[in-house]
Amino acid sequence: MKRFAPLLAAAGLLATSLPLLTATQAAADPAQEYAPPKPAWHRCAAEQPAAYECATLKVPLDYRQPRGRTLDLAISRMKSPDPAKRRGVLLMNPGGPGGPGLDLPLMADGALPAEVREKYDLIGFDPRGVGASSPVSCGLTDAEQQFQRAYRPETFAADVAWARTVADKCREKAGAVLPYITTRNTARDMDAIRVALGERKISYLGYSYGTYLGAVYTQLFPSRTDRFVLDSSIDPQRIWRGMIQVWATEAEPAFARWTRWTAERDAEYHLGATPEAVSTAFWSLVARADRDPIELEGRKLTGDDIRRARPLFFSPAQAAPFVGALKAAAEGTPPPRGVAVPEELRGTLRDAAEPASDNGMAVAFSVLCGDTDSWPRDPEQYRRDAERDKARYPLYGDMASNIKPCAFWQRPAEPATPMRIPADVLLVQNEWDSQTPLVSGQGMHAVLRGSRMVTALGGEGHTVYLSEPGSCVNGPVNTYLATGRLPGRDVTCTTVPAPAQRREAVPGQSPLPFPAGPQRF
Repeated sequence: MKRFAPLLAAAGLLATSLPLLTATQAAADPAQEYAPPKPAWHRCAAEQPAAYECATLKVPLDYRQPRGRTLDLAISRMKSPDPAKRRGVLLMNPGGPGGPGLDLPLMADGALPAEVREKYDLIGFDPRGVGASSPVSCGLTDAEQQFQRAYRPETFAADVAWARTVADKCREKAGAVLPYITTRNTARDMDAIRVALGERKISYLGYSYGTYLGAVYTQLFPSRTDRFVLDSSIDPQRIWRGMIQVWATEAEPAFARWTRWTAERDAEYHLGATPEAVSTAFWSLVARADRDPIELEGRKLTGDDIRRARPLFFSPAQAAPFVGALKAAAEGTPPPRGVAVPEELRGTLRDAAEPASDNGMAVAFSVLCGDTDSWPRDPEQYRRDAERDKARYPLYGDMASNIKPCAFWQRPAEPATPMRIPADVLLVQNEWDSQTPLVSGQGMHAVLRGSRMVTALGGEGHTVYLSEPGSCVNGPVNTYLATGRLPGRDVTCTTVPAPAQRREAVPGQSPLPFPAGPQRF
């Protein structure tokens, strides 16, 4: 085995218990590749178009042992409508971690402009452990899946017990598999898909968490990287605790913007004629709901529940009606018609003990905890951080920094991936993104040398391309995917926020089935 270690390391096949690949090793063409059989394509479902094909690949659980235990990897395809203009394949990932992507070709087929669509076979896949790809479970209840937990001294011991219970349940039920459900192994799976399809390179469209997955691929397989679009980026230097904490730091300027916007519309929302008055009205409602929950749509909301609606404040036109409805309900008057409890809160208000599918969160915990060993192991560190950040960032700081199951997770199998190799990729970003805020996209741009970034000033909501039809980022993305031409320099453009109806009053979601919500990327 030692004699072949350099060759296997160059292929990204040596992972666990070995040093991180050097840039030279990663940049070398793989001397050996895991070569799954060619896919046996079949129609995905009788009710779906015949052109939408599915197949299953076998990939190693542990790429150190390519002939050992395997996982199923569900993939899908829609071929280019014009083989004469076809360039290659475009893999897609919707985010997560833990988001299924098998049906993305079916939806992107009608959304991509003709000059892009004709260039590619569209390839979707459920990442390892997700959906149809050997799904994993920790047997978690709905309550155990909720990691947006407010810090309070009197409940911190219960929060520590919850975090330990989640880690223990995951280790007991899926401990043989979860150490290998990581971003690096999913990137290796993407290269196995490339090999199975007989392609020299792949192009890629990744959203949110999928941007980090795509960036890791560029580092492990730089010579296999073609045209990569990373939409709403993760900051690789913040994985993963820092990416949750950035929800708190960036919620504060978003909240301040909301108070200014709402104060200018006091005649409509009756929350105050100055930003200070609007802020006071909001925090008064939070305090009132902590004493006596406010009932809205038959659901009783505590102050902590209201703060969990953090993503709403990145879109003032969606936050103001919700807060106005809370004020009316607290005063005993009928709330305005058409104002619903935000989706951000619905998952926290279900019966805590009811059976719940935990596949998405089991994978999310596996990736968040297994990608990096940067999580503190001392519960008291989380207590100190939560107390500090509750004061610094009152809307969400304590929830972001409170203890998570990663404090008790098994040690990662390998280190995180450094971003050392230049990559000519295109990054696109809304200015007011709740899940991967602008500072996060800028962080990806800073470490991924060779990248270009298009920033949509005024853009609201999470994810842009194919989910914001009027966004100013669409032109540069279409040009890059169709021709390979990156902008000569970074681009800052101005866009008009999409109507609230486009996102169905949920800034963390889009018309495409991206899984990003208040707990996801």
